[in-house]
Amino acid sequence: MRTTIVGVMTAMAAATIVSTPGNAVPLAPAPDVAAIRTVPADQVPLGHQRFAALAQYHRWYLYYENIGAVESNALDILDENVTIESGLGKATGHSAYRDRLGRLPRTWKNSHDVKSAEVTVNADGTINLTAKIVYLNQGMMPNGVVRTADLTYKTRLRPSDTVLPKFTAIEIVQNSTGETTDFVPKYADNRIRSLVYYWYALIDNPKRDAEPFREILAKDFVVTLSTGKLDSFAKFKDWYDGPVSSVKVSAHQINSLTYEEVAPNTYKVVVDADWQGLLHDGRMMVGRTLTNWTLVDDPSRRFAQIASYDVKILVPFQPKP
Repeated sequence: MRTTIVGVMTAMAAATIVSTPGNAVPLAPAPDVAAIRTVPADQVPLGHQRFAALAQYHRWYLYYENIGAVESNALDILDENVTIESGLGKATGHSAYRDRLGRLPRTWKNSHDVKSAEVTVNADGTINLTAKIVYLNQGMMPNGVVRTADLTYKTRLRPSDTVLPKFTAIEIVQNSTGETTDFVPKYADNRIRSLVYYWYALIDNPKRDAEPFREILAKDFVVTLSTGKLDSFAKFKDWYDGPVSSVKVSAHQINSLTYEEVAPNTYKVVVDADWQGLLHDGRMMVGRTLTNWTLVDDPSRRFAQIASYDVKILVPFQPKP
């Protein structure tokens, strides 16, 4: 039996690679295959950890940005003994952070525009994440004046018993402050990115487990592949345990992510992503997909949910040049 690419992995990646007799892997490179971004082979297994850290980081802002968010989800991303340092002082542990949340005026409007985020996976499995953001607050100052601040987040996370790590330390450094008259919300951006990054983390995780997807697939979800539609969890699990798992390990890199709100709490999302995967026989494969998502959001949940997801192949999956 020879491994062949027969479709596209609906997860934005690990191409739908299956064992099928009588078909060979297409060797002719696509015209723009050279434009696909790749990482060294030893970095591919770390891709899911980077996405998982980013998913947790963007979740950090949920409670601050949406009145419908719940405290338990804010605590869910934190280690029991987390230390949090900011201009408010130092808080250690869930109890101290819960007290800090209790003093937060829920009438304030907060916005966190993430300008950059750098993730490093350490040899011991811990993760360092450093990010720079522009913070906006409406409510702290009188007469509707919007306070601005350039902030740097210095954080550390540890692995957990799921793909999602927990924050053990968060330091927020204020670089500058100012004022403006325009408040630009960023809830949708952070909410969508946390879901997209979590999806990639689950897809790329070499420890295959379909169960976590239940949380982020809407009740009547439809995943559309080049080989057909998955409209039940049983079908999704068969695909994930079969074609997806025929790739030993994979990693994604996002080229672009755009979205629009098409109805209250409903978003259309488009993601252009490069994919890199290592087959069990040692061959490295690459490809590029354009994926269209419909997300529905309940702020009280840990993540938004996927109502529909379909894939267009921009660069067919093929051996790395």
